[in-house]
Amino acid sequence: MLHHLELWVQDLETSEKSLGWLLLHLGFELESRWNAGVSYRHGDFYIVLESGPDVVPGAHERTRAGLNHLAFQAGSPQQVEELAADALAHGFTLLFADRHPYAGGRQHYAAYLADEAGFEVELVASAPGS
Repeated sequence: MLHHLELWVQDLETSEKSLGWLLLHLGFELESRWNAGVSYRHGDFYIVLESGPDVVPGAHERTRAGLNHLAFQAGSPQQVEELAADALAHGFTLLFADRHPYAGGRQHYAAYLADEAGFEVELVASAPGS
């Protein structure tokens, strides 16, 4: 089980408008805020967005070695579609639009989104009957 995840971002305000918004809609709660960061908690797990002086300048590139994306359970296929549509108004774009919602294969219903900084999230629909 993961304890926490810390994401270093170039622009905290921009990341809060996209990733922070999404985390709140996925059931996370704002836990704490400081000059260079914010944390969101869900049960025993939390995610930090931080843009402090140690962050090296440069854009996030999901295809470089390191973290490619975060995948979240996002409810039914209808809930995935509703959240993905709302996300477009909060700085996200739909990735793999020509294959949506089956970009991960015919048995995997999901929306793949990227925020303005290029950070990717995957909203996964629960399997029928689960």
